[in-house]
Amino acid sequence: MTHVSPDADRAAAPARRAALTALAGGAGALLSAGCTPLGASSAARSPEGAGPSGSPSAGGPTPGVMTLVEDPDLNFNALLALGASGQGAAEVGEVLTAVRAINEAGPSARSWTAVFEALGDRLTKAPEGPAPDRRTTRSRALRAAQYYGQALFFVLGSDDPGREERLYRAGRDAWDTFCSLCDPAPVTARVPYGRTPMPVWFFRPDTSARRRPTVILTNGSDGQNVDMWTYGAAAALERGWNALVYDGPGQGQLLFVDQVVFTPRWETVVGPLVDWLTARDDVDTGRIALTGLSMAGALAPRAAAFEPRIAALAAMPGVLRPWLGFPAEIRRILTPDPRETNTLWNKEVVPALSPEDAATLRKRMEPFSVRAMLDARAGRMFTDFSTPARRVRALDVSGVVGRITAPTLVLDYDFEQFYPGQPRDLYDRLTAPKDYVKLTAATGAQLHCSPMAPQQHCEVVLDWLADTLRTR
Repeated sequence: MTHVSPDADRAAAPARRAALTALAGGAGALLSAGCTPLGASSAARSPEGAGPSGSPSAGGPTPGVMTLVEDPDLNFNALLALGASGQGAAEVGEVLTAVRAINEAGPSARSWTAVFEALGDRLTKAPEGPAPDRRTTRSRALRAAQYYGQALFFVLGSDDPGREERLYRAGRDAWDTFCSLCDPAPVTARVPYGRTPMPVWFFRPDTSARRRPTVILTNGSDGQNVDMWTYGAAAALERGWNALVYDGPGQGQLLFVDQVVFTPRWETVVGPLVDWLTARDDVDTGRIALTGLSMAGALAPRAAAFEPRIAALAAMPGVLRPWLGFPAEIRRILTPDPRETNTLWNKEVVPALSPEDAATLRKRMEPFSVRAMLDARAGRMFTDFSTPARRVRALDVSGVVGRITAPTLVLDYDFEQFYPGQPRDLYDRLTAPKDYVKLTAATGAQLHCSPMAPQQHCEVVLDWLADTLRTR
């Protein structure tokens, strides 16, 4: 643990006070820099105040992005939904019709949640006319899972945040319906993790006992299972691979139902998954790959640093310090003294937050604090900032990247808005065989996780995995 002397802390106090003044004068732009997808200048997006090459111009829109909704956060999610249509996890017409309804109602978390929840509800009911066959029901269920996930993302900023768990369960039911109608249906199980086992879905191209390469797909801090279908599972199956989708701590069922938050020791999550896979007759145990999407661009490298059975790793994007995804003005609130931190938070910061910024912070901190999640569901701002902030900071993997021995692919994106500069930094620190690929605006694959181009994203990652593990 790093010791901070009282003199050093006193010296830092003016900087913290300046940060609080900045928050009070313009919280929206500052919070958008690190806690929401878009909406801030390049200087604010960069953790140290200097945007990397490829950052948008200060104060301007992100280049090359279509504007469907004027609110940048809602627009980013609309792009994600449109991109998912390539794998059948959305329908272009449904998304654009929903966006039009949201614009007509006035773009907000409230209208977004209501419109996408209603769309999910409609798709889970049988359509008018002849009874749908299995393929129709399967397709509608997958799209419903997407739309419930869209509603879930913004529900804490709506007028009924208490229905968060209900929305999660609706999306989970749709996902499970989709899975049950796949051919073959994925094997489901509960893999041990502490006191709360993790649900897993093991997708296979067929039911033969042929040993196949397998990819473990790791979600980020606020994705749902349907996103793992879009960002890897479908593409893996097309290539004759197995794909494992799971809910780890801080994700899906473990967060919204079991109330288990993120752990910085992700090897304790992946290790049991590898144990479960290696016990199967249809897994090539020498060709198990691991991917990490969004914030899992730090989780997956952490796991690979301590799990020698991982044969290849893809960080999408590479992330060293998730805490730097929050703007410096927010990070400076965290002091060595939890009581001082929480006093600053409750007396100086919270009163200055707009309703939109408050909802953003509730969303970003809920995977790291059960208390924060329960307060958010009750429509309250959490009072303990220190605990979840320390948990986010503990996800730092800069000290263990050198332990990774598996060949590693590091993705980066033009105009990466959460973790600018971190993918290259992680790549430079790797000592294992490595490759760095930047997805660009020239093909519409810019922004965090290439929301408009998940098929390109999967082509790059799966082709690299196939070449690395010699499975072509």
